[in-house]
Amino acid sequence: MKDRKKIKILKIILLILVACLLIGITIYLFPVMKDLTNTEGQIAFKEKVESSGIWGLLTLFGLQFAQIFLIILPGEPVEILAGMCYGTIGGAIFITVSACIITAFVFFLVRKLGRNFVYEFFDSKKIEKIENSKIFKNPKKIEWIMIILFLIPGTPKDLLVYIGGLLPLKPLRFILISTFARFPSVISSTIAGENLALGNWQMSLIVYAITFVIIGIIMLIINKFDKTNITKEAIETIK
Repeated sequence: MKDRKKIKILKIILLILVACLLIGITIYLFPVMKDLTNTEGQIAFKEKVESSGIWGLLTLFGLQFAQIFLIILPGEPVEILAGMCYGTIGGAIFITVSACIITAFVFFLVRKLGRNFVYEFFDSKKIEKIENSKIFKNPKKIEWIMIILFLIPGTPKDLLVYIGGLLPLKPLRFILISTFARFPSVISSTIAGENLALGNWQMSLIVYAITFVIIGIIMLIINKFDKTNITKEAIETIK
C-alpha cells in the first residue's frame, strides 16, 4: 500500500510539472506560432527557437521524457515540434537520441524495481495479460513482434518500453529496436513539422498520407506471410 501511494504521489507531481511545462511553452511560443503562415512569422519563430539555446533543447527533452515515461502525451506532437524547431534531420536526430536515452532509463528502471513497479504504475490486468501471453514469452519471436509493434502507428509504444523490461529480451537489442523501429513515424513527423514552420500545411498532410500508405503496404506483406497470425494476436493482446 505504501509503495502504491508513493507511486501515485510521484505521478501526480510529474503530471503537474508537465502541465506547467506545456503551459509555459504555449505562452512562450504562441506569439510567434500564430503567425507561421507568413514569412515574417516563420523568421520570428526560428529566431525565437534559436535564441532559446540549450533551454529549448532541455524543454523539448522534458516533453519527450514525459511522453515516454508518463504515457500522457502522444509522440507525434513532440516530434512535430522538434521538426519545427530544428528541421527534418536535426529534429529526427534529436528525437531518436532522446528516445534511446529515455528508453534505456525506463528499461533498466523496470529491471531494477521489478514487476511490482509496473503493476502499480499501470492497469495491472492489462500488464498481466501481456506478460502472461504465450506470444510475448517466446524468446525466438519476441524481437520480431516488438519490431512490428513499434513500427505500426497507433500501438502503445511507450507502454511497450515498460513491458520490455519484464520480457526475456536482451537490453541492448531491445533499446535499439524500440529506438529505430519508431523512425518512420519520427521522420514523417519532423518533415511535417518543418513544413508547418514554413507555412506549408498541404505538404505536411501529404507526408503523413504517404507514410500511412507505406506502412499499410508493409503490414499487408507481413500479414500475407504471417500464416500463424502472430502479429494480429500480438496487437489484440496489447489493446
